[in-house]
Amino acid sequence: MKTSGAIAALGALAQETRLAIFRLLVEQGPAGHAAGVIASKLDIPASSLSFHLAQLSHAGLIVQRRESRSLIYSVDFAAMNGLMGYLTENCCGGDASACAPVCNPLASAKQSAKTRRIA
Repeated sequence: MKTSGAIAALGALAQETRLAIFRLLVEQGPAGHAAGVIASKLDIPASSLSFHLAQLSHAGLIVQRRESRSLIYSVDFAAMNGLMGYLTENCCGGDASACAPVCNPLASAKQSAKTRRIA
């Protein structure tokens, strides 16, 4: 992913409603949701939803397809993975194994418990 693409994607996600839409669609997976379902689940008016979906689509984070009379929106997982790769490609000086403990939720929980006992 190029820097300009990362900036567009991060800019699109830097808004509460769009971030909620994106997270909902990530949770749903490749099947996606119809616009009406998204609006209902997140309690977003249709006019606002259209604007936010357009912003996410323009940033390349979601795709739309037509099924009968419904527009179905889903995450472009390749784009999402590209963004994550861009953000982490130089993690720990390029040594991904050095970063592994930082991203390990179990290790973080153990460290937090240890810190609480010391304090």
